[in-house]
Amino acid sequence: MLSFFLTTFAVTWSLWLAASTVTSAGPRAVLFLLGTFTPGLVAVALTRRATGRAGVLALLRRLVDWQVSVRWYIFALSYIAAVKLTVAVVHRAAIGTWPRFGDVPWYLMIAAAIASTVVGGQVGEELGWRGYALPRLTARWGLGGASVLLGVVWAIWHLPLFFVDGASTQGQSFPLYLLQVTALSVAMAWLLAKTRGSLLPVMLLHAAVNNTKDIVPSAEAHATNPWGLSQSPVAWLTVALLSICAGYFLLQIRRTPELTHDVAGLVAT
Repeated sequence: MLSFFLTTFAVTWSLWLAASTVTSAGPRAVLFLLGTFTPGLVAVALTRRATGRAGVLALLRRLVDWQVSVRWYIFALSYIAAVKLTVAVVHRAAIGTWPRFGDVPWYLMIAAAIASTVVGGQVGEELGWRGYALPRLTARWGLGGASVLLGVVWAIWHLPLFFVDGASTQGQSFPLYLLQVTALSVAMAWLLAKTRGSLLPVMLLHAAVNNTKDIVPSAEAHATNPWGLSQSPVAWLTVALLSICAGYFLLQIRRTPELTHDVAGLVAT
């Protein structure tokens, strides 16, 4: 596992650093995208070395394993939107005003989430994080512990994007982001276990987070200190609700040992 994480971080951060020095939009976008796909590419390379072509095919097959209950697709597509809308209601009840809502129509958010599930960076990320790393961490730490540990690593992997000009997270609060991503990692691990290791619903959840989170935006305007704490009530309410949900998923994982067994068993396949 150490070789996976070290290689992934070294390659991704090198590509993103190179991208930050490029002024041309096309090459800059390509370098950022290659960095995003790095976890999956490293996972494929290490799987090929360990188990050969058969292992690679088994890993890639999980990207297109669509035969899971439709309720999991609905959950993946609606989870973050439901969290955000609940946050808006809590904001109204606690503070007395509605938070700012996003300007993008809901149907465009859904379309973007579905489209990017297939062609976006979620493919590369989830192949590496939940496809390769999570089962191996689960075999050692259990599914609950592995989901939290992977969430921390996953968040830190994004750290350079908090300092790169033009990135959507530039200047935002990294400590708050760390809490948010760790909570999301638990939800994704739970979803992976519930769908018998299929990466397709997990990629859809990842894409939905990226494309529907701004239904009620959390970003702090004109933020410049990534190490500071956010002044956005919406951001804190979002983290609080995601953490409550993560606590529920961790409790379900603890009560259902077969979930850990099933995910750890994906290493052999």
